[in-house]
Amino acid sequence: MNKVSEKNADDAPAPFQLRGLIAALFTPFQNDGTINLPAVKPVVDRVIAQGASGLYILGSTGEGPLLTTAERETVAETVVAATGRRVPVIVQVGHASLVEARGLVAHAQRIGADAVSATPPNYFKPDTLESLVDCVAEIAGGAPALPFYYYNLPSHTGVRFDMVEFLRLGGARVPSLRGIKFSDPMLHELQACLRFENGRHDIVFGVDEMLLGAAATGVGGAVGSTYNFAAPVYRRVIDAFARGDMDEAREWQFRAAEMVRVIIDTAGRGGLKAVMALIGADCGPSRAPTATCSPECRELLRQRLQELGFFEWIKNTP
Repeated sequence: MNKVSEKNADDAPAPFQLRGLIAALFTPFQNDGTINLPAVKPVVDRVIAQGASGLYILGSTGEGPLLTTAERETVAETVVAATGRRVPVIVQVGHASLVEARGLVAHAQRIGADAVSATPPNYFKPDTLESLVDCVAEIAGGAPALPFYYYNLPSHTGVRFDMVEFLRLGGARVPSLRGIKFSDPMLHELQACLRFENGRHDIVFGVDEMLLGAAATGVGGAVGSTYNFAAPVYRRVIDAFARGDMDEAREWQFRAAEMVRVIIDTAGRGGLKAVMALIGADCGPSRAPTATCSPECRELLRQRLQELGFFEWIKNTP
């Protein structure tokens, strides 16, 4: 995987692509709700050892929108240091305030992050595609040398535009626009983005339960929450697809989707973080308003995942 080297603000972005499974990293918290910084490196080490080829931090999984700007900067500094250049780190900087988002981009450049990404403001939303591109240009301008990935998450942000048209307008306006973190199940639009201008942009997929479908469109990289604890499952999907064994690929993709269903049905969004504790990489509670999985709920989740076979699936990395 290519890495960004010299990050001078006057330089054009270096060639950069995200490939493989990029873990959307959890942010560890203490029981009192403060960030558990000593827990960051053990989590980073474990996730990389399990097969993550990159880290995407302070997004939805990392609860970035619930952190203060100072907290986000501290987490980003800690993760970049803990990673030690072993894999790329992409910092999510989306904020209701474009001024704050732009400042977070500049901070990401200063600490040596490899790329940045951002959701659009989603209280006062961009109401036209042109205004969305204006927002992206303002944010990305905080560090023109860093590759920028727009975070397309319409289910949460309420901002939905044709992403091919976004690439057309954004590519002309924002020199550092490298691509899209495409967290939307619209596979036909995903494929159109991959094909736009002969694959000029790097499109990474963000719906774990549909990785196989995305791979069939030509996606080479994916960002996901469950890659923190189930990377071996998804590597089996990818490996089987690569060798043309579609029955095997479909089987492991089905298992991954069943795993996600069990987690969400049992414990809601907080269940994703609870699984980290079940595999020995406790990341603490969720930050409100996300509900934290209770000890009783965690035990029920453990039982249901064990019945599914999850703990056997992740024992050995293929």
